[in-house]
Amino acid sequence: QIQVVELGGGDVQPGGSLRLSCVAVGVSLPEYGAGWFRQAPGKEREVISCISTYADSTYYAESVKGRFTITSDYARKTVYLQMNNLKPADTGIYYCATRSIIIKSCAAGIRYNSWGRGTRVTVSS
Repeated sequence: QIQVVELGGGDVQPGGSLRLSCVAVGVSLPEYGAGWFRQAPGKEREVISCISTYADSTYYAESVKGRFTITSDYARKTVYLQMNNLKPADTGIYYCATRSIIIKSCAAGIRYNSWGRGTRVTVSS
């Protein structure tokens, strides 16, 4: 497994923006690809975005399409999730995940075996 760390959560008002970052210890996360998940209060964890190795394949859940953007920075070995026009329904714990097998193509059903501890995002006025 790969150790994954998320950064960048916090409190924001509706309509605001946040950028989450995800890095992997000892490896370049963009070379593996990564996914972002969200667990809202009282709900199951759901996949919201994915980016493949070489960043040539991405996936977004319908609930975040047009508002969230996932990118990879190979120089910084970081995967980002830019979240714009945030809504109260975006509140939750955000997890970054990857796997030891390179993600060549993104889809909702990809299985990951390495997870971060999560970072909290609260959208409230």
